[in-house]
Amino acid sequence: MSSWLRGFARCGALLSLLLAPAVASHAAPYDTPALSFVDAGLYQVTLRVATGPSGAPSGFRVEWMTRNDYARLGGWPVTVDPALVYCAYVGAPTLNLWGASSFQLAPQSAAIIQPGDLFDETGIVTNAFDELKPGLEYVFRARAEGDATSGPSSYSALLSARTSGTAECTQGFWKNHPGLWPPDCTPMLLGTVLYSKADLLAIFGEPAVGNGLISLAHQLIATKLNVCNGSNPAPIAATIAAADAMIGALVCPPIGSGWLDPSATSPLTEQLDRYNNGKLGGVIDCPTSVRSSATWGRIKTLYR
Repeated sequence: MSSWLRGFARCGALLSLLLAPAVASHAAPYDTPALSFVDAGLYQVTLRVATGPSGAPSGFRVEWMTRNDYARLGGWPVTVDPALVYCAYVGAPTLNLWGASSFQLAPQSAAIIQPGDLFDETGIVTNAFDELKPGLEYVFRARAEGDATSGPSSYSALLSARTSGTAECTQGFWKNHPGLWPPDCTPMLLGTVLYSKADLLAIFGEPAVGNGLISLAHQLIATKLNVCNGSNPAPIAATIAAADAMIGALVCPPIGSGWLDPSATSPLTEQLDRYNNGKLGGVIDCPTSVRSSATWGRIKTLYR
């Protein structure tokens, strides 16, 4: 199924909120939110959306495309174009919890979002769950969504941001390059449960939809592959141990039916994600050919 169809299949319950601006087309618009850059990784950027005096009580919408596509189209397209990606943030997040607890924002408040890291997020409607591409410049804009009280705001000023050009190895890289996994890294322990490579790929393909165990497992698998690939474990060893302890004997979907509250897993998930995006140091370049400087047996001894 295409990413476009997956987006609507997973978030169909929120479509009525996305369509709300049409109902409020004659109402006074909400104030335009401000969009600012926080940081960037290989496959995502982190942005801050800050509301004005009227807030964004029905959520907000962010659109983006590559700078090259923006130049080719002569600006933002006035009709639907496959180069334009949108995400309506209209519900409650369960992955990135360091910002607002809801995307329905009060006046003079803010949310932190990560275009390119949407696969495990909730409370959104998007036409693409794809990661961003490394080393490219993107342009972004945002607006407050409309409802029966007020119309949608005008769009914010254009914001440019570039993904990292260094080859950090995120979950997206490992999920999409199974042929480059170091051969000694599987089977792999998550908690106390041993998984085959096929199991781990199935877990990578399972959307979290609010299950903290799945989003934590996604980042933990990527981290262990990075360490097995020769990355320095020192910045993340304690976090790996804490993640394994939290998972324990739970079996991750779709292999099993384990579940963890995302509010409990989010700090560990975020720290693992930062490591995998090269923000803590220690992660070596993603392999262009299989490279392993450590056997999985040696890696396991680091976390026991």
